[in-house]
Amino acid sequence: MISSVLWTGHPIGPPFSDCACHFGTIPGRTNIKKLGREYIVGILENIGGHEDLLRLTDEERDLLCGEIRDFLVSSVSKTGGHLASNLGTVELSVALETVFDTMKDRLVFDVGHQAYVHKLLTGRQADFEHLRQFGGMSGFPKPHESDADSFVAGHASSSVSIALGMARARTLLEEDYQVVALIGDGAATGGMAYEGLNDLAESREPMVVILNDNEMSIDRNVGGMAHHLTRLRSKDEYLRMKKNYRKALNQVRVGRKVLDLTRSMKNRVKRFLVPSTIFENMGMTYLGPVDGHDLPRLISLLRTARDLKEPVLVHVLTHKGLGYGPAEENPAKFHGIGKFDPATGKTLSAKVPSFSDSFGETMVELAGEDKRVCAITAAMPGGTGLLQYRDRFPKRLFDVGIAEEHAVSMAGGLAKQGMIPVVALYSTFLQRSYDQIMQDVAMLKLHVVLAVDRAGLVGEDGETHHGVFDVGFLSQVPGMTILCPVSLAEQKDMLRWAVKDFNGPVAVRYPRGGDCGYSGSDWGSGSVKCHREGKDVTLISYGTMAGHIIEAAQLLAAEGIEATVLRLMKVAPLPVDEIRALLPDSRPVIVAEEACTGSGIGQMLAQRLKDKDITVMDLGDKFVTHGAMNTLYKHYGLDARSIADKAREAVRG
Repeated sequence: MISSVLWTGHPIGPPFSDCACHFGTIPGRTNIKKLGREYIVGILENIGGHEDLLRLTDEERDLLCGEIRDFLVSSVSKTGGHLASNLGTVELSVALETVFDTMKDRLVFDVGHQAYVHKLLTGRQADFEHLRQFGGMSGFPKPHESDADSFVAGHASSSVSIALGMARARTLLEEDYQVVALIGDGAATGGMAYEGLNDLAESREPMVVILNDNEMSIDRNVGGMAHHLTRLRSKDEYLRMKKNYRKALNQVRVGRKVLDLTRSMKNRVKRFLVPSTIFENMGMTYLGPVDGHDLPRLISLLRTARDLKEPVLVHVLTHKGLGYGPAEENPAKFHGIGKFDPATGKTLSAKVPSFSDSFGETMVELAGEDKRVCAITAAMPGGTGLLQYRDRFPKRLFDVGIAEEHAVSMAGGLAKQGMIPVVALYSTFLQRSYDQIMQDVAMLKLHVVLAVDRAGLVGEDGETHHGVFDVGFLSQVPGMTILCPVSLAEQKDMLRWAVKDFNGPVAVRYPRGGDCGYSGSDWGSGSVKCHREGKDVTLISYGTMAGHIIEAAQLLAAEGIEATVLRLMKVAPLPVDEIRALLPDSRPVIVAEEACTGSGIGQMLAQRLKDKDITVMDLGDKFVTHGAMNTLYKHYGLDARSIADKAREAVRG
């Protein structure tokens, strides 16, 4: 019997040489060819959805899982993307697509970066050639790509709430389909997940929640009896008996009373012998934990969960990066990775110092100088550059999990009692804490520093991850100061000022990546820096977009058009008087910024300087798609040449 597939030198189970049919054909489905240590299997290319998976044997499904891992490593090595999480959910995804028809049933992902296998199994293999590229397939679920993608997923902890809404719609409209929410143990650290679970348990809507636990077990049972009961309660025979028992007793009034009595007695005995899970305490049926790489067991348990017709949580244990050595050894590196050599796992692009790295280094310095300085992150110590800080000052690094609202409110409490908290969040995730910034920080004028990472475009992750709204919503907060460094050196100076010299709410926003070509620091010389003077047109921007307007001015100069270049180091409070002083009456003004229309400074500046001829160049009024950074700048007209073209039009009337 074939129990697994051997691929690219990484065996999963026994090699084919131990199998009776290591050459030849699995009847009716596929050919297997031996090629050195590699085996080419033709199952994946014939999978287009649920019906195709139902026709597979257990042996073929095992082979399919090996093929998928091979495909993922080969494909993602060329395009970059989220690898470790998808390698860890191969069997779980195959089981889900086998038990549920996601073209009709609703599968709601949490975050959604682990949806690659789902896309492979729903007929999108060919689209992986352009994964996360401009005009190509997204790395996250997108309903416009396929009916199998039930909802957009990019931020964590929302899947249960969304899925419950779908389940309630199904009931109210008297329709027939299944609803499943897939949430990871990381996303389950967010409070919204428990709001949804609490409501789901109360609603009694038939729905399955799958907890993909790849880090730790939740409420793990201990003791021999506990382990025995856990195994017993997950057995199909027990669950079928339980279902039939309930159905029979619910038919008559006396039976319902007996059911209530036995349920009460059973729960008392169970609480005495087995520490209950939080999910059971909420009123959900809890199944598991189950090995997330035991495909037949997964399929069986998911079918049982589906057929119970009640709120069920299935606890699945998986291993990130499974089947690819480099990803297993370093799952954090392969969570989101650029192009790499699949043979070695080494990235193909040289690492350059980034704003995140610079932030972490500066935080180590500041914490060493002042014991009041502490850092807060929401499950992103590595992404925000705080790993070295965590090693040096573990008691002053608070990783709160995916709970941005809690992070900001806790920062307010720390600041109120004399600490200097620095909250490091990606711009897109900072959006979730808007109310807390307003109510728990700004209203009391507390000294909380917001380190806003990934401000502006972030490239291939797309709509859900671009940081193109923070200037707009932070500018609305009374008393908020917003700083925008152009370089690593300036970021360091601004951060030191925000921590040591300022007293109040302040945000230092900086992009993904590193210096834009201008490596100096002008902080301390006012809020506006004039980089060059010209008589024909004025170009204004902030942050690393300054590199684009400086280059645009150089292009214009080659044509005989002289441009003044103004860079704003502070965008809130907006330094209108300083800007006005540098603007002659008749000169046209171009404001270029990485923000969606209404979420930047362009419209604010035009309103405050009504006597000036101001043209705003931004990302438009729609969500920004995914793609390489240079491609996006050109597409949205924010590259240097597009800015120069707009300036030339303004000058020539």
